[in-house]
Amino acid sequence: MRIFLAQRRRLSSSASAQSVQLQLKTAFTGLRYHFKMADLLGSILNSMEKPPTVGDQESRRKAREQAARLKKMEEEEKRKKAEFRKKMEKEVSDFIQDSSQQKRKYNPMGKIERSILHDVAEVAGLTSFSFGEDEESRYVMLFKKEFAPSDEELEAYRKGEEWDPKLAEQRRRLKEQAALEEAASSQTEKSQICPNSNYRDKYSHLIGTSAAKDAAHTLEANRAYGCVPVANKRDTRSIEEAMNAIRAKKRQKREDDTGAHGSSS
Repeated sequence: MRIFLAQRRRLSSSASAQSVQLQLKTAFTGLRYHFKMADLLGSILNSMEKPPTVGDQESRRKAREQAARLKKMEEEEKRKKAEFRKKMEKEVSDFIQDSSQQKRKYNPMGKIERSILHDVAEVAGLTSFSFGEDEESRYVMLFKKEFAPSDEELEAYRKGEEWDPKLAEQRRRLKEQAALEEAASSQTEKSQICPNSNYRDKYSHLIGTSAAKDAAHTLEANRAYGCVPVANKRDTRSIEEAMNAIRAKKRQKREDDTGAHGSSS
């Protein structure tokens, strides 16, 4: 009976220890889950934008107002360009239909307006040029294709002068006459030119006074130029004599070598 009670006490104590361990494990698992959820919630809160302050709201409001003003200005500028282009198209059309006009001069205008007018003229098949030194004084002139300006006319406009066809014709004739007179005078001067001396006399100390063939026979080497005459050379033999002497020396050497080899054997 005592043995049975002792075994029962041991079983009850081991069962209570297992239950305590199970409870502790469950508690630790719950704490780990709560920590993970807290970390997840913290990361979500950090990723969210902070509520705007009063200063941020004011700067955003000013930025929106400035963007709206810029957009309005761009739309106004676009509207003005469209109106100006429409006006220029009408004026260019009237200019083309008017047969009494060959060219048209516009008042000074800005760079954007000039570019629009040049574009309209190009589309209409006209020739356009801008003249004027300063940006404020530059203007546009249109010309019909059949009345395209000459180089002299463009040069006059670039200088700020008025183009006079009669005066330009007079200037052209005067230039042609001056060119003809200059050509005639140059021809006269060429025919009258005569050399003061003959080059043969001037360079006679170099080329001599005799003819080329005769001078070739009497040509002598000048020692001042580094040419050595035959009389000063040590070896006066010809090439054939020198080659025969070399061959004789070679034959003599071969014979000497053969005799020496025979006597040694």
